[in-house]
Amino acid sequence: MADRVVDDRPTALRWLAAFGHFWWEFLIGDTPELFIGAVAVIGILALLCLQVGLRTAAAYLAPVLVTLVLVASVWWAARGHVS
Repeated sequence: MADRVVDDRPTALRWLAAFGHFWWEFLIGDTPELFIGAVAVIGILALLCLQVGLRTAAAYLAPVLVTLVLVASVWWAARGHVS
């Protein structure tokens, strides 16, 4: 018979840990480079949008940056860096 692991943490703390684990798996999961790339793209576009004159450039730059992140992710996986 398998030994049962006893978790002595309060219920609220277990729920908080489960909630955090869900979001970690949902956002980062197996490809942290996509999460980092998405955060970087959003950050770059947000900085560009602070200047009114660069908002149109940000709109044109968005698909280019997303494409670069996806290409970099595929390249990274093709080189065997993903488990």
